[in-house]
Amino acid sequence: MGIQALKVLYHRGAVDADGKTGDGAGIQLDLPEEFFKEQIERAGHKTNDFPFAVGMVFLPRTDFAAQEKSRIIVESEIIKGGFSIFGWRHVPINTRIIGEKAKLTRPEIEQVLIGNEIFSNKVEIDNKLYLIRKRIEKKIKQENINEFYVCSLSSQSIIYKGMFLAEQLSNFYPDIQDSRFISKFAVYHQRYSTNTFPTWSLAQPFRVIAHNGEINTLKGNKNWMAAHEPRMRHANFENNIEDLKPIIDSNASDSAALDATIELLVRSNRSLPMAKLITIPEAFAHRRDFSKKLKDLYAYANAVMESWDGPAAICGVHEDWAIAGMDRNGLRPIRYTLTKDFLVAGSETGMVDIEESEIIERGRVGPGQMIAVNFQEGKFYHDSAIKSKLSQSRPFGEWTKKITHIDKLVQSVDEEFREIDS
Repeated sequence: MGIQALKVLYHRGAVDADGKTGDGAGIQLDLPEEFFKEQIERAGHKTNDFPFAVGMVFLPRTDFAAQEKSRIIVESEIIKGGFSIFGWRHVPINTRIIGEKAKLTRPEIEQVLIGNEIFSNKVEIDNKLYLIRKRIEKKIKQENINEFYVCSLSSQSIIYKGMFLAEQLSNFYPDIQDSRFISKFAVYHQRYSTNTFPTWSLAQPFRVIAHNGEINTLKGNKNWMAAHEPRMRHANFENNIEDLKPIIDSNASDSAALDATIELLVRSNRSLPMAKLITIPEAFAHRRDFSKKLKDLYAYANAVMESWDGPAAICGVHEDWAIAGMDRNGLRPIRYTLTKDFLVAGSETGMVDIEESEIIERGRVGPGQMIAVNFQEGKFYHDSAIKSKLSQSRPFGEWTKKITHIDKLVQSVDEEFREIDS
C-alpha cells in the first residue's frame, strides 16, 4: 500500500532531462525481522532472544580507502556501545533503471547487521544506537570522509531511499518486493528540491519525519539550537551529551535540520505528537475558543523552543505514534482517508485505491492541526483529541507560572534609568 501511494506521487517530484533521475524518493518501514534473520544466517550467525538491529548505510563508492575506513569507524563505535557485528550485507540494487546523473553520484549501499546480548528493550536499544550514530558521524567528519550517510540505524525500522523517481523505488531495491516486508506503517516521500541541491542523502524520509515545504526561519532555528546546546542534559544520555553536539549539521537542509531537532525531542522521552507541537505550534495567543489547559500547553512549548515557521506538512513515526501535521498557516496540504483498518494521509487524496464502502471518514488537516494514530491503543486521534490528551498529561499551568519574561525585566530596568536621568 505504501509503495502504491508513493508511485502515485511521481508527478510531485522533479525529473532530470534524462527522464530517470529524480530529486529523491524513499520509504520508511517496520524492520522485517524474519527477512533479516535469514540474512544474518547467511552471514554464518544465528540470532538469540534479544532484539537485533540493522543500519542502512551510504558509503563512498569510488574511494575504496575511505570506504574501508568508514566500515572500521562504524564497527568500532557499535562494538564500543555494547553491541556486536554479524557482518555487512551488500544491498541488492538494479542500477539499469536509474538515470546517468543518479548513477554518477550513487553511493555504495550496504547494511550493517548488529547483534545484541545485553539489551531487551527496543526503545533503549534505539536510544543507544542514536548516540552511536552521532559518534560515527563525528568521527567520519574528523577523517574528512565525504559521501557517507546513515539512512537508519534501528532495531525497529529501516529506510530505503535514493535519487530516483518514486515509481522506481521497489524496482531499484528488490528487497522491498519480498513478501516478508510487512509493516504496520509506511512513511513515504517524493522530493522536489527547492533550497538545496538534490543528493542521495537528502532524499526523504529522514529518521523520524518526512517534510513537504520550506522552513523560512531556518538560520534563526539553527542558531537557537546551537545556543541551547550548552544547557542540554537528559538521563537517557547520562554523561554522553557532548556526543550529540552539534544537534544540527551545518550542511543540513531545512527538512534534515527539522528532523534532527524532532529526533532529539523524541529521544528525550517526548512523544512524537508533543515534539510536533513544540517545533511547529498552532497560532494560539488570541484564540478565545481554546481552553486554559491548551493555552498553558502552548505557552510551555513556546518557552521550551522557538517555533520553526514556514510552509510545512509533515508525516512521521516514532515508537507508538504516527502523525500528520501542518504549519500554523496551512500552506501545504494534507488530506486523509480513514477506514476501519487504515489511515492514509498525504499531499493528495486518492493515493490508495480503497472501496468507498470501507471509508469511515475523509478530511483535511487544518492550519496548525495534526492527526495521529497510537499503535498500542489501536486508536485514531483527531486534532482536538490529541491536543486535549497532551494538555492534560502534565501540570503545564503550574510550570508556566514560573516563566521569567526577559522583555519585562529589560523594560523595568529602562524605566528605572529614565527616572534617574530625569
